[in-house]
Amino acid sequence: MAMISQSRRLRRTPFSDGVEAAGVKAYTIYNHMLLPTVFESVEDDYHHLKNHVQIWDVSVERQVELRGPDAARLMQMLTPRDLRGMTAGQCYYVPIVDETGGMLNDPVALKLSEDRWWISIADSDLLFWVKGLAYGYRLDVLVDEPDVSPLAVQGPQAEDLMARVFGEAVRNVKFFRFGWFDFQGQSLVVARSGYSKQGGYEIYVEGSALGMPLWNTLMEAGADLDVRAGCPNLIERIEGGLLSYGNDMNRENTPHECGLGRFCSTQTAIGCVGRDALLRVAKEGPTQQLRPIEIAGKVPACDRVWPILANGKQVGRMTSAANSPDFGTGVGIGMVKMTHWDPETVLQVQTPDGMLDAIVRENFWI
Repeated sequence: MAMISQSRRLRRTPFSDGVEAAGVKAYTIYNHMLLPTVFESVEDDYHHLKNHVQIWDVSVERQVELRGPDAARLMQMLTPRDLRGMTAGQCYYVPIVDETGGMLNDPVALKLSEDRWWISIADSDLLFWVKGLAYGYRLDVLVDEPDVSPLAVQGPQAEDLMARVFGEAVRNVKFFRFGWFDFQGQSLVVARSGYSKQGGYEIYVEGSALGMPLWNTLMEAGADLDVRAGCPNLIERIEGGLLSYGNDMNRENTPHECGLGRFCSTQTAIGCVGRDALLRVAKEGPTQQLRPIEIAGKVPACDRVWPILANGKQVGRMTSAANSPDFGTGVGIGMVKMTHWDPETVLQVQTPDGMLDAIVRENFWI
């Protein structure tokens, strides 16, 4: 693959110096920023993540901030998840939909207060949709992208490392909750969350001045824990069923097709702009849905959609795939028609290296 030319349009992050010093081998582009994807190798990074602790530069998870009297109203307009029970200090995984019920993003929302929210977005220009709704409905709310760059600490030893830097109280932060913790005189939001199934935290660093001091402090504090720079891992996220917006779904898909129906309180999410469309979907049910797919044989790099076949007829498309060292098989996520999505259904996947046998699983691997 040809190199990607550098320019100021591909934004660096407050942690880029640390990432480069750690020997990053590959990037992808995500929200117009550089996102590391490989340090040692995808497989080596995978084993280390599962056994130790890693520091991830995930500044690409840009924040869309809603601030003002109508912030909560606007937030509910964006998602079919009922937010009325959400309290300050909570994080919610929220499908964001358009007027047709199509997925625009699948971020985590943080409720800082009733009139201030952060939406920690996946890879899409959600800011413009939110600003358009605020302006079109003449809402009393400021919508902007604040200078906030998340840094993730992930892996089974993440809690011990975080306690060394932020104090023992950080252990009390519950899953999908956050608190405010001091670092060098600045109060930072620290949430127990992250894009892995290995456990950990995300630190929301406001401004760039603290970027490298925090990076270096975490690295020094975790030296005996074999801390390393890391990044979201393709194999681990497929094993855990963590979806990737733009890979596994886009605005042509509804939350129900993505297996996210449990996050849609369509009957009570009054005000959601896609509510009417999703009421029909919830009643009739989806005709296709993302499913875990186990693939026999060596899986090549999946950089495009692969047809999923049954008896020579296409019944779906593979959206993400990798080889799992721990499970000794190919692991994948595929959008499959309802006629063939039942567990144990035998399929074939047409890859660039040839046809591979596959089977629908009931659950993801971890």
